[in-house]
Amino acid sequence: MTESTAPRAAPWGGEADDTSPLTLVLLAAGLGSRFGGLKQLAPLGPGGATLMDYSLYDAWRVGFRRAVFVIRPEITEAFEATIGSRYRSRLEIATAFQRLEDLPDGRIPPEGRTKPWGTTQAVLAAREAVGGPFAVLNADDFYGRPALEAVANFLRRTPPEEQRHAVVGYRMEQTASPAGGVNRAVLRLRPDRTLARIVETKDLVRQDDGFTGSTGSETVLVRGDAPVSMNLWGFFPTIFPIMADGFSHFLAAHGAEDKAEYYLPEAIQEAISASRIRVDVLPAEGQWCGVTYAEDSGWVRQVLADLTAAGEYPEALWT
Repeated sequence: MTESTAPRAAPWGGEADDTSPLTLVLLAAGLGSRFGGLKQLAPLGPGGATLMDYSLYDAWRVGFRRAVFVIRPEITEAFEATIGSRYRSRLEIATAFQRLEDLPDGRIPPEGRTKPWGTTQAVLAAREAVGGPFAVLNADDFYGRPALEAVANFLRRTPPEEQRHAVVGYRMEQTASPAGGVNRAVLRLRPDRTLARIVETKDLVRQDDGFTGSTGSETVLVRGDAPVSMNLWGFFPTIFPIMADGFSHFLAAHGAEDKAEYYLPEAIQEAISASRIRVDVLPAEGQWCGVTYAEDSGWVRQVLADLTAAGEYPEALWT
């Protein structure tokens, strides 16, 4: 289900650029259990801005003119309070619902399951609202203008029929939390900087010579400069049938389980392994930050305050 409204005014004194129909898909259905609430709506920047505010502001600056918010139906009221007051008068907005029961092949969820099926299902939920090249990101992370600009430039210059897509690779040391271990998708690159493999690595903790974490039963060392995905992707709509195929296969194997989730890196890895797509790894410039633990809030506030003091952002984003 999607809902859309046309923009009534261009934000920040700008003019809408109809020659660049880029869409931003924001994954905002998470419950934020470790953070202790809806991270998407937490006021962390000067003037009470949310991390979602910064993503929309940066996306506008680099040419995105439409945004699709993927949310769960039960948090609609909380989201509408923010979307209605901040976004609908400035950008074309659509809302897509990630529903537990939105499954292919007539499948039904197992009895007792309450959670949706992960980030691949979340992206698929936006398929009816996306009509051209689009970026995907988490609504509760800060990515910075340079990273969004790299994705926008990739989407503009890449022929959509080539089955090429992109992911932004941040340095692992840029994405660590001072409050505890983090899970990261470590990117293994080919010599031409295309993605060869995604390695889901859990509980990465800083050490003198890098970060130690685990991949299943194996303990691994990840260098500080190793590229990792923070879920900022550039896609063309040709990715939807590929994701849908992967989701169907996943459900055939795990659809009876109570907690199994089909994450976006898993879907992309399967498509790469089957030689169905190519994924360019775009190097990240600038700052990333995000809130995994409640204790991260102070660090994130300081990052945003410093960027504001340096002139990268105005004190109030939405005036």
